[in-house]
Amino acid sequence: MRNEAWRDLAALQAGVIARAQLLALGLSPAQARVRIDTHRWQRLLPGIYATHTGPIEPIARVWAAVLSCGPGAVASHSTALWLAGALDQLLDRVDVTVPISRRVRPKTGVRVHRSSRLSDVSLRTTPPRVRLEEAVLDVADFSDDPTTVVDLLLRVTQRRLTTAERLRGALVRRSRHRWRQLIGDILGDVDVGVASPLEHRYMRDVETAHGLPRGIRNAAEGGGTEPRRYHDVRYEPWALLVELDGREAHPAERAFRDRDRDNRAAISGDSVLRYGWRDVVGDPCGVAGQVGTVLHRAGWGGAPRRCGPSCSLQLRHSA
Repeated sequence: MRNEAWRDLAALQAGVIARAQLLALGLSPAQARVRIDTHRWQRLLPGIYATHTGPIEPIARVWAAVLSCGPGAVASHSTALWLAGALDQLLDRVDVTVPISRRVRPKTGVRVHRSSRLSDVSLRTTPPRVRLEEAVLDVADFSDDPTTVVDLLLRVTQRRLTTAERLRGALVRRSRHRWRQLIGDILGDVDVGVASPLEHRYMRDVETAHGLPRGIRNAAEGGGTEPRRYHDVRYEPWALLVELDGREAHPAERAFRDRDRDNRAAISGDSVLRYGWRDVVGDPCGVAGQVGTVLHRAGWGGAPRRCGPSCSLQLRHSA
């Protein structure tokens, strides 16, 4: 090819270029075909080429998928999460979103979405992608598992990729989301460190649903020469404390405080069980089984009940 302008463009696109881009540079399909036929280029998708013979890197796969979907296409969903550093590996299938006015033929290894809000939520990055907050909400909306939603929200905030305020703003701009209440509760904890939404879920889904005794909540202890301490749930007759740590998004700054609190409880003769969002939302029956086991060993005469036909409640009566 006498016109080598394609080299600069391909360099910006991880070594990938589209037939349409070659034609716009004044090259003919035959000129591209000869490089394919002589194995100097690789065909990645119809009309999309890798301009080298080496391994295809993950970022090149993203570029190939985006370019293959045409004007206005952007990386989205799990692919946008990977580009932003929220996922450690690119999934086998690349997610791309196109304007709702366009339809794109199915392509191997590419999952195509359509959106009417694309111009408002896209970033002019290389490759172009939707904003991280939109990708988080999109992936959460696809999930049937609440623990996946919890893990994703905590991951992006723990890695300081976004903030609760930005995620909340993106959620407000959506008329519908299947996990709106759960996301709002978790963001409340991430934002200000208040555990009350998690306490509510513990009381409803663990304690009440399984017939556990009602614990004393947020009672102040200490004072005088000692700092006042607050325990989330105390089962006083059985010397059991349950600490509900909604602030999983800030583990480092809480480590010393939690250890000191647990040590003081142990010195006082109390047992301590600690749970976070992942536990209470993802396995409330398992949490109830553990709490019930400790209460039973401490002399509680009651018995937890199953919350429904699919309840996985289990008690361990042996020491």
